[in-house]
Amino acid sequence: MLIDELIINEDMPVLQAMQLLNEKEKKILFIAPELKLKAVLTDGDIRRHILRGGRLDAKVGEMANYNFLSLKAGQRSQANAFMIKHSIYALPLLDNDGVITDVIFFDESSVKVNKKLDLPVVIMAGGLGTRLYPYTKILPKPLIPVGEKPIIEHIIDHFKAFGIKDFKIIVNHKKNMIKAYFNELCKDYNVDFADEEVFLGTGGGLALLKDKVKGPFFLTNCDVLIEADYNDIYKFHQKNGNLITVVCALKHVTIPYGVFNLNSDGEIDSVTEKPTFNFLTNTGMYLVDGRIIEELEEGKAIGFPDIMESYRAKGFKVGVYPVSEDSWMDMGQLEELEAMRRQLENK
Repeated sequence: MLIDELIINEDMPVLQAMQLLNEKEKKILFIAPELKLKAVLTDGDIRRHILRGGRLDAKVGEMANYNFLSLKAGQRSQANAFMIKHSIYALPLLDNDGVITDVIFFDESSVKVNKKLDLPVVIMAGGLGTRLYPYTKILPKPLIPVGEKPIIEHIIDHFKAFGIKDFKIIVNHKKNMIKAYFNELCKDYNVDFADEEVFLGTGGGLALLKDKVKGPFFLTNCDVLIEADYNDIYKFHQKNGNLITVVCALKHVTIPYGVFNLNSDGEIDSVTEKPTFNFLTNTGMYLVDGRIIEELEEGKAIGFPDIMESYRAKGFKVGVYPVSEDSWMDMGQLEELEAMRRQLENK
């Protein structure tokens, strides 16, 4: 990759920078007029901007890091140790005039090996999957193939990349097919099943895991894939003292019509052509404190969003970890399933 492909200017809008970060998949961009490094911008800088309520049309110069880390070009041999020490993925090498001569990227596999997560993952896999009919007339939703593997295997693989090997799967609809699939699968991780005899919603089934999950755990629906640093999600959760951290995707929607705004008399007050809206939406993936399971009423149907709201109303911290729209793949509906297939094939 050419360094020029990672160079941006301070006036670039945040949304455009997010898209570029996703496209280049290098987690860092540089503000460097004529390659003279002035500031760096990472996905973490953008995340903090969003959590402060920052706008997507703001200029990246407002949130970039002007106190960046770097090494001299002659210190290349020290780069890996330096990145490990400071927990960074990319390091610019500069000449004596501050001009970027090269960028060292840390080996992703080494990063993940050194950042293993020892947390269980709970996968909610008991739903009927009615939005994916007629596929789910034959197969349970977790076993619907996306490429060469069912969706649930893709989900597990994403967590395995961060060292996680303990999976709890709550099953109901066509549960024997799901169990049979995993019994026949050659796997290097542990899977335990919890049988939901009646439908208990996206949260009620967690009560089946009393005395089986004690500390913090990841919770995910069985139809979503999140491409993010799961270790960073965990650190964010711990640092902020959250009871629940919701992984939210930043959606950017443009209405392809002119929108009329009316006054109190029902007359046209203004017209906005093709307005855009930005909002954070629930992806269906969470990091959750184990006390949630212990305090759930057994056998009671409840959605996990209702659980979150009840704790938030009591004053507990429910935080948001934002990811880009492109980092979230959802196969909840047929057209989304096809989009997920295409995205995974491209990757």
